[in-house]
Amino acid sequence: MKPSMIFHLLFLSLNFSSLFLSSNARGGFNHSNHSGYVYNNYGGSVRQLYAENNFQMSVEEHFQKLEKLAQGYMSNSDLEKAIKAFNGRCNNISRIYSIGKSVLGVPLWVMEISDRPGEKEAEPAFKFIGNVHGDEPVGRELLLFLANWICDNYMKDPLATLIVDNVHLHILPSMNPDGYSLRKRGNAHNIDLNRDFPDQFFPMNDDLDSRQPETKAIMNWLEEIHFTASASLHGGALVANYPWDGTEDRKKNYYPCPDDEAFRFLASVYSKSHYNMSLSKEFPEGITNGAFWYPIYGGMQDWNYIHHGCFELTLEVSDNKWPHASELLTLWEYNKMSMLNLVASLVKTGIHGRVFSSDRGRPLPASISIRGINYTIAASKTYADYHRLLAPSEKYEVIATMPGYRSKSTCIVLGEAATTIDFVLDPETTHLGSQLLVDSDCYFESKTSLKVLELLPRVPFRTFNNLGFNFDISLLLNEQEGNIKFSIPKTEHRAKTARCCMRCGTQIEMKTSWTQVNPGRRFLSVNTVCKIEVVVSLPGVAHLYVQDLWR
Repeated sequence: MKPSMIFHLLFLSLNFSSLFLSSNARGGFNHSNHSGYVYNNYGGSVRQLYAENNFQMSVEEHFQKLEKLAQGYMSNSDLEKAIKAFNGRCNNISRIYSIGKSVLGVPLWVMEISDRPGEKEAEPAFKFIGNVHGDEPVGRELLLFLANWICDNYMKDPLATLIVDNVHLHILPSMNPDGYSLRKRGNAHNIDLNRDFPDQFFPMNDDLDSRQPETKAIMNWLEEIHFTASASLHGGALVANYPWDGTEDRKKNYYPCPDDEAFRFLASVYSKSHYNMSLSKEFPEGITNGAFWYPIYGGMQDWNYIHHGCFELTLEVSDNKWPHASELLTLWEYNKMSMLNLVASLVKTGIHGRVFSSDRGRPLPASISIRGINYTIAASKTYADYHRLLAPSEKYEVIATMPGYRSKSTCIVLGEAATTIDFVLDPETTHLGSQLLVDSDCYFESKTSLKVLELLPRVPFRTFNNLGFNFDISLLLNEQEGNIKFSIPKTEHRAKTARCCMRCGTQIEMKTSWTQVNPGRRFLSVNTVCKIEVVVSLPGVAHLYVQDLWR
């Protein structure tokens, strides 16, 4: 067989699904007419791979076209050099680090920009991710433009200075360097990375080891850094996309998440700051609910919000997936203010503050909720700072809760500017004078032969029950065996690993783990730590204390 024919067959096998099924921006099932256009089954929307689209292409012509276009873009080696050069030039306000490697071993480099890079501060963190799809390379170029612009304009431009002094900005220019070098959508295993995350509606195996290395790198990254908000840059359309991306019945519908108003506001910040995104005839105001556009599953955007309280947008920043390199500067100018204003919105809007204890002034990693919005964020463990993104509104009631402390709330009117609210919580005590540590987000029903002196109050159980599911959790104490057992019925997301402590005069620690089966769904992973104490203070009398159920 001729070498050229071998090349053609190899190329075809590697790229079939990318070329003919998945050329759309976020994901989904599409048909290609090989002309540079891709038609979306769900909405009939037209997407372009190139600007020139009035002729048919063979596979070889398609590859040659991409190779020619790529000559004006940075290679993976060029990108790494540019990232290191940026850090060398701007090391007073930046650092670089790798969150892992791709399938082919390419480091996934991140640039952090801050007046104190690498340090923990009582400030929000924002991340940009580019090149999720290998054949959408505009984002990796724009993010280098952004980093260098901020470096050049710090202490000169008010917006650049605001971001550096008040935000920790993390930039991952390329999540999929292998897909880029192979000129295809998926990674080296031909997996669409924006379909590889745990999904709330149609869950795959939640085992982290089953994920692609690029996906695992992102998931581990969010375990290390608490991001307030995020955006991933894509190509093939011009719109700011917000959750939910999918629906439970797989039908195209407007499917809002609990923070729909806040997401619409953030998406509008981007679209209205853009040169022409908000003028779209296809998308009113240049924004769209993902499921209303077309549903996808396993997306990174929804996973960020559900599992880590990170408000992520999916930004389609160029009509063509792979525009000519001569257009990159223009695309940068079109998107520059949008990118800057989106990051700045973390400190220019919303509610911010810290939570302290009244007895010793200790920072408390409390839960912050808004009455009427079924979603909770957590204050940081180090400084107990919180950053709650919200749309401007006439009135919000903000509630701070912490196990072992009395909850507090306050009502505010939130305008266009940010508002600061600090909470000081008082310890909750029993009538015996001892501190009662109660997880205010859980309901425990005691079933024990011991007399219960204090029964924990019945309050909502928090497992991201955004979809309206109701949860109960039961505590079963078997005095004779000295074990604590749990059941979590109707859980649609995750069961939890328990580390249980039973104290009967002296403390005995027992560790138990289990996997809860959700009927009709799947086995749920167990990965969160809880601590439970049972204290017998008098013969035949028990106190129940609960603390740190949610890590």
